[in-house]
Amino acid sequence: MYSVAQIHAILGRQTDALVDPTLEIFDLAYDTRKIRHGEHSLFFALKGIRDGHAFIGDAYQKGVRAFVVSQRDLDLSLYPAGNFIWVKDVLLALQRLASYHRAQFKKPVIGITGSNGKTVVKEWLTQLLQGDKQVYQSPKSYNSQLGVALALWNLSDDYDCAIIEAGISQPGEMASLEAMIQPDIGIFTNIGTAHAQGFSTKQEKIREKLQLFIHSSDLLFSSRYDIGPFLSKGVRGFTFGYMSLDDVQILQIADDGSLATTIKLSYAREVATFSIPFRDKASIENILICITALLFFGYPLAKITGKLAKLRPLDMRLQLKKGKNGCSIIDDSYSNDLGSLQIALDFLFQQQQHSKRTLILSDMAGLDNKLRQKLLDLLRRQELDRIILVGSGTYFLQDGLHTEVLFFKTTDELLSAMRNLTFEQESILIKGSRAFHLEEVSKVLVAKSHETVLEINLNALEHNLQLYRGMLPSGVKLMAMVKAFSYGSGSYEVANLLQFNKVDYLTVAFADEGVELRQSGITLPIMVLSPDEQVFETLVAHELEPEIYSFRILNALIAFLRRRHIKHFPIHLKIDTGMHRLGFMPDEMEKLMEALCHTDTVRPISILSHLVASGNVDHDDFTRHQIAAFRHCAAALEDATGFPLIKHIANTSGITRWPGAYMDMVRLGIGLYGVDTSHTLDLELVGTLKTTITQIKTLPAGETVGYDRKGILTRPSRIATVKIGYADGYNRRFGHGAGQMAVNGQLVPTVGAICMDMCMLDVTDIVAHEEDEVLVFPDLLQAASNIGTIPYELLVNISSRVKRVYFYG
Repeated sequence: MYSVAQIHAILGRQTDALVDPTLEIFDLAYDTRKIRHGEHSLFFALKGIRDGHAFIGDAYQKGVRAFVVSQRDLDLSLYPAGNFIWVKDVLLALQRLASYHRAQFKKPVIGITGSNGKTVVKEWLTQLLQGDKQVYQSPKSYNSQLGVALALWNLSDDYDCAIIEAGISQPGEMASLEAMIQPDIGIFTNIGTAHAQGFSTKQEKIREKLQLFIHSSDLLFSSRYDIGPFLSKGVRGFTFGYMSLDDVQILQIADDGSLATTIKLSYAREVATFSIPFRDKASIENILICITALLFFGYPLAKITGKLAKLRPLDMRLQLKKGKNGCSIIDDSYSNDLGSLQIALDFLFQQQQHSKRTLILSDMAGLDNKLRQKLLDLLRRQELDRIILVGSGTYFLQDGLHTEVLFFKTTDELLSAMRNLTFEQESILIKGSRAFHLEEVSKVLVAKSHETVLEINLNALEHNLQLYRGMLPSGVKLMAMVKAFSYGSGSYEVANLLQFNKVDYLTVAFADEGVELRQSGITLPIMVLSPDEQVFETLVAHELEPEIYSFRILNALIAFLRRRHIKHFPIHLKIDTGMHRLGFMPDEMEKLMEALCHTDTVRPISILSHLVASGNVDHDDFTRHQIAAFRHCAAALEDATGFPLIKHIANTSGITRWPGAYMDMVRLGIGLYGVDTSHTLDLELVGTLKTTITQIKTLPAGETVGYDRKGILTRPSRIATVKIGYADGYNRRFGHGAGQMAVNGQLVPTVGAICMDMCMLDVTDIVAHEEDEVLVFPDLLQAASNIGTIPYELLVNISSRVKRVYFYG
């Protein structure tokens, strides 16, 4: 797309060291983990939680030969074929390049912002326009300072228009997004509470968001948000709402009693009625925005009616599911374009549990010759074992790929052939346009399970990890706790993400957990808590590092290693400074030093202890005592043995409250999964337990519900039965109203006793239907408090029979 020399000029002719100014650049890179063939990539050494300059060597090894950097003291002799451009601010340089590239696009660009609904409106509007126009959309929720720049890079004249999403969380961010996107037409979805903490008032948030449209000709929005007075001069408003002055007037919105909603509208003296397959307020508002946009673009009401009938709910996240025959299924079958395909492929290669990788790919809308070549080039760069193509428009790929390729004209043809295809011990990415219904392929490949699901948000886990990592000084290592099935969240699925994000250590409770991670491709160092003699062979065979807590275990391990003629086996020494659970006591240090100095079979890697009450201010004096005692023990042990030891005592609450206890490494546990008992951090909950309503029945006052007739109804009631019970990990103590679940955003109590596979809810006071989704723990901390326990117990007790579905993107 551009040569290195051209990019050099675009960025303002900063200092440079160009070896090959003619080198053509097709891809932008900022994360070396996602680079597989870097010959034509430009690497931006961004400074965030980690400094991108530290990864220039990794990028160079992966073939990258062009770099944008800000660090002046680089040793260029290490990169003899590298082209370097020096700038003051690397992110600003990336944005400047994106802004220049956007300016070359002379067709309409639609910018979307607002508190909520941006991605849904973007996706739906793309679907609605796709049949008439070739539409480019920013992939997924690429709406940040970095995401927008990356999204704009793939914009080209092959498209008739572009829809770009922009999001901000604090004042001052929108100006740079506006400079990049330069929207001709704007869409403002709504104003709500999202990111409210970043703005002093609602008015300030509106003004900041509207900065995106200061040079736009028109802005589409709902009159209910009253943003007209904040519009920049020269920007025309095009509104929808209930007022007669609105361009699109809402005459009626009615729930038809089923799963649909009827909307009656008036526009340009015409009246039309639409039926949409949604009941929730958010979807209704998002569809009204899309209708308004189509009317603005000149679509007649009659044509819009037919287009809306094809809309379906969007699940815009990559879903990682357990498949049959040991497979892992990545389901991303709701849309298909080059940008989102690249994201999905990156996630596929992030999975290490299988060496074999298969891509099932449908046709893409509007592929012309240029886009076909781009798709072919993208797939050639992937190390895929098999590609299964669906749709006649993909036929051109058959001869251009150097891997096994199977072709099917339709999804039905593929489904018919699947009984003769082998899928076993592999990671499978299913990527398809909605019209191809590849979710049916997913249903065939995914293992059947209980209908209650625990949704694991890998984006949230990554967010929490980076939040804690951002608190740590440079050089402090991070150990992530993945014991107890990662607090109920899953083993290798979570470990893969942690390995991808380069944590330093993983910790499991039992050797078997470590073995499963090793068999799933996890290569990080793994510490095993409290091992016993029966697992020594397993530890050695799978390179697992034991925590040693007593002389009995230490002596037994030394004897075992001597019999195997093994030397310098890595161990971690546990010191008991006050928990009084496991560990060597401080007065045993001299004996421990002597034992370690007289053997070469083991090699201490770290020394650790556990804080008893680091999150409790009432026990801060005891925490100080523990830290001081641990430092004394660690120093004595290091002096006596001569081994430099990694010292770690800070747990999750220790990271938050005791920065003086960071030492060489910290151990991140429950905070990683979104539980913040200190209430001071902006964590995101990783696991969401959901079920559905099986049946609703109306019962008179005086009837009883559940075992032993203890659920006595004092009024005529509507009782909903949901598919979760104590066998799923929903504790029996939640019975008789102690538990509350959320149906359509409304809290409802349990009725009667919790059964093994089901329980009952009182939905008398809310709108609820059979098959409605139910959120089991609307507030995890409150739920734990209600039955006198802690969030840990609720998470780790979620049964393994509950299906885990992993989302990313």
